[in-house]
Amino acid sequence: MWEAQFGDLANGAQIVIDQFIAAGEDKWGLLSGIVMLLPHGYEGQGPEHSSARIERYLQLAARDNMQVCQPSTATQYFHLLRRQVLRPWRKPLVVFTPKSMLRHPDASSSVQDFSRPHFLNVLPETEIADPKRLLICTGKIGHELRMERKKRKDDSIGIIFIEQLYPWPEAELMAELQRHANAREIVWVQEEPSNMGALWFVVPRLKRISGGRPVLTVKRSASASPATGSAKAHDMEQKTLIEVAFGNPTK
Repeated sequence: MWEAQFGDLANGAQIVIDQFIAAGEDKWGLLSGIVMLLPHGYEGQGPEHSSARIERYLQLAARDNMQVCQPSTATQYFHLLRRQVLRPWRKPLVVFTPKSMLRHPDASSSVQDFSRPHFLNVLPETEIADPKRLLICTGKIGHELRMERKKRKDDSIGIIFIEQLYPWPEAELMAELQRHANAREIVWVQEEPSNMGALWFVVPRLKRISGGRPVLTVKRSASASPATGSAKAHDMEQKTLIEVAFGNPTK
């Protein structure tokens, strides 16, 4: 396991990631079960302490060469690492790990949850029976959206977590979208700017399985920097992001 503490690891380790982790099997037939634990989450700590560059790993993902995951609960993290060890084949695993979520009550799990048989590629909506809008996301922003929904007492919003971005869990996600057939809108919500994060990877795939429903997006404006250096600007951006997710998302 290779764990980064803080900073934009992908910048300094790009050569190793490109040459060996992403392409080693294709180029030389060399298998690797390495696990990369990369802190990721927008918490107002600046450009070098916010993004682990999800977009770069998704750009390198093809031909089932690696796994790109962002577990949102303690149980999911446990089962993800357990799956990596027990699988009969070896592939690199890139994990975007929690930061504030290490102490977030919504990310905690009961003892019973750990007895579940396996990692879930998609965490379904379990609290709202008949949502009219589906918010689809990964990681920390999903917990913030759940807190906002609880505060608003809004039973029209469903929230779905994609826990594994690659290989893309199309069957599981399609089943969840079909289960909420009355939802009129599907909205991808991410913390990253529009030219970063998983947006470019996820949205075309969502459109393919949306059943003709509009797929909208909520994200920060395109930026040359992964995040603002101002904590006050971050708080304003994050508040606006969540407000728009519950209001009128833009295409």
